[in-house]
Order: sequence, then structure tokens, then C-alpha cells
Amino acid sequence: MKNSKEIKIVMFPWLGYGHITPFLELGTKIAASRANVKVYLVSTLATLSSIEQKITTTAGRRSINLVPLLLPSSPGLPRSLHTTNGLPPNLMPSLKSALQSPEAMDGFSDILTDLSPDLIVYDFLQPWIPALARDHGIPAVQFVTCSCTMASVMCHYSKYPSGDRAYPFPEIQFRDYESAREVGKLLECANDPVEREMVFRGIEESCGVVLFKGFREIEAPYIDYAGSLVSKRFIPVGPLVQEPVGPVEKRDLDIFEWLDSKERKSTVFVSFGSEYFLSRDDMDEIALGLELSGVNFIWVVRFPKVEGEELAGALPGWFLDRVRATGRGNIVLGWAPQARILGHENVGGFVSHCGWNSVMESMTMGVPIVAMPMHLDQPVNARLVENVGVGVEVVREKDGRLLGEALAEAVRRVMVEDSGEVFRRAAAGMKARLAERKDEEIHEVVRELTALLDKE
Repeated sequence: MKNSKEIKIVMFPWLGYGHITPFLELGTKIAASRANVKVYLVSTLATLSSIEQKITTTAGRRSINLVPLLLPSSPGLPRSLHTTNGLPPNLMPSLKSALQSPEAMDGFSDILTDLSPDLIVYDFLQPWIPALARDHGIPAVQFVTCSCTMASVMCHYSKYPSGDRAYPFPEIQFRDYESAREVGKLLECANDPVEREMVFRGIEESCGVVLFKGFREIEAPYIDYAGSLVSKRFIPVGPLVQEPVGPVEKRDLDIFEWLDSKERKSTVFVSFGSEYFLSRDDMDEIALGLELSGVNFIWVVRFPKVEGEELAGALPGWFLDRVRATGRGNIVLGWAPQARILGHENVGGFVSHCGWNSVMESMTMGVPIVAMPMHLDQPVNARLVENVGVGVEVVREKDGRLLGEALAEAVRRVMVEDSGEVFRRAAAGMKARLAERKDEEIHEVVRELTALLDKE
């Protein structure tokens, strides 16, 4: 990007914390790489409020300007729920519709008119942005926040919508109990004109390249396959993990006082992301698995906002009694500072749904993963974790049911048994390699975007 001219980049992530965080990190790193770059992050007020404090208190992020976009509201979907964080699943279609509404498009168009940016970086489920960008004469590039492996799966079923050609990497394929649901969704999207437009158009119309969160070392064949399917180059931006800075917040002191009292690598962290709510059956089995494992644990338990956090009572009574009696567990309601916990020396494993942000954090912190994928891209990420050697997946029943005994076995493989040393070495090696790379991928991203702008 030419140093003589101010470069304005508008970034517009999907309305979830798991999307806005990597957009924020990418924008921060791009802005830090060039003094003449200004980044504008567009989202709803509900989403921006979740990161506003990070912007104002972190020096490296003060170059990020937050720009609110107002979506149409209704009694069933007030502006306070214009985010996927804590959104009840039944309201997700309404939120998607709001983002596709004429009001959203007009509002974003007004933002482009006001700012006159040089580049737009957009996300998943925003098929109208490339066309709107062309109307304004602005190049637009998609940033895929999932793994490129998952992007290659999506591109495969987009190209072969009949479903008669299998994804060519058997080590990554969905299990039988996942296939009907996840492959079915992809084929449905590929064959329905409206759904196809929403899911696949963003990649197809990205200007020359597609950015993705990750690094080539662990995804090389899938990166190349994705590029061959859509005739575009997929450019990694790195893991985009923000190292914890500053002191522990007051609300989290109890967590770290408890964790400090445990032995090194003796505790497993259990969390299933900011947007997934476990069923009662799964919660019961996880409780059983943690009890049977005999390992110390921190378990972050979440419930939909509208149902209220008093549903903590949904945990089995016997389990809560055991937690109190043994001191072996710490149940955190709602949210916990995941990266800081994973970076603690007494944490030796991570029971994770394998959302891509969580996988990247775990690899960056050198913590082996006990993979327990639930839906969407998570099964693909879990296969990748096993394939790379930094974790093990919990074995489910043939019908997909989770059993506590299987979770306990996987936790003990990583945390207690001799095999755990293999996973710890692999995870430590991954951490070291990522530390050596620093911002290598960001420099390549800046070169690619510079070349793109020079063509315009």
C-alpha cells in the first residue's frame, strides 16, 4: 500500500463475536503495518459494544474506528439482540433476514458514500456486498474466518451440487452420523438459488483473492484444492490470536486464584464457544465424563439470554455436590477469558467444540485439544486437529450420541496416560513454530492488497 496516500479499509464482519474478533485482529495488524492505513469496522451497536472497551484500552487497536450500522428492529428482535452472542437459535433466521434487508444495504451504502474507502473486506452471509462495492467503484475481498479446510469443503459441494462426487480427502470427511445433517445442508444450499447466493456468492465474487484465518503449514492441500475449485488464490492471514495483556480483571480473579492452586498441566479447560448451547443430555454426559476422568477442570457453562442464567440448576445435582466436595472443578457461568486461561501453566488440555478461533488459540498457546465437535465447521476442524497430531477426538456412538465414558477416556489420553506426552510435545512444537512466524502472513496479506489496489 503506497505510503504517500492514506488508505481507508472498511471491514464488515458477520454479527457474531467469533467473527468480529478475527476481523478486529486482522484490521489491527494491517493498520499497524502501515502508518497511512485507517481501518473502519462496521457492525451493529449490540456487536460493537462487546469490543468497544478493547478498542479504547489497547494502544495497538486505537487505529480502528467503529462504525455502527442500524438494522431493522422488531418486538421479537430488538436492537439489543442484533448479535449472535447469546441469541436464541429460533431468532437466527430473523437476524439473517435483517442483515439482508434493504435498510441494511442502504445503511451500508451510506457508510461507503461517507467514507469513500479504497477497499472493503467482507464476511460470510453477505452476498450483496460485492455488487454494492462495484456500484461504488470499490474493490471487495472476502475474509473467511473459518478454516480454509472448511472453505474447501463448501467449495467442493458448490461445484458438485449433485452430491455424487465425494470430497477427495478421506481424513477430513464427515462421520456417518454427521453427513446427513452437514452434507445435507451444504447440498441444500448448493441447489437452492437463494441459499446458494447467500452462502457461496461471497467467495465466488471476491476480487482475485480470498483471505482466510490460519496458516499454510497445517492446511496446504486443502488450500490448494479450494483455490482450484473457484480459480482464486486463498491467502492465509495467520492465527490472529491476541495475547492476553494487562492484569486479570477483577471479575476473573477467583478463576485464576483457583487455577494457581493446582499443579502444572493438571487442569483441563472445557468450553463450547460463545454461540452454542448444549442440550441437557450432553450436559449430563459431560458432567459424568469430567467426574470419571479424575482430572481438575474449569467448565464454562452458557445458556440463551432469554432463558436466564438461573438455569445453572440444569446441571446434575450429584455433580454439583461432587464439585463442592472435591474442589476438583470450577464452574464458570457465562463467559471466561479463554486465551488467558489456555496460556496458564497449570492448564494441560482443552475440551473444545473446535470452533476455528478456539483451535487457533489452543495451537498458539500450545495446549492439546480434546475435540468434541457439535455442528457446522466443527467436525472438519476436529479431523484437522487429529490429523496434525495436536489432539484427539471424543468417539461418539454410531448415532452421534455423546457418552460420558468416551469423554473421560479422551481426557485421560491427553492429560493422564503416557500418550499425553505425545500430544504435549506436538502442541508445544506447534506453539514454537507459530511464535517464530510472528506476523509473516500479515506482510504477505499487505503485499497482496497493495497489488490489488495498484490495479484499480
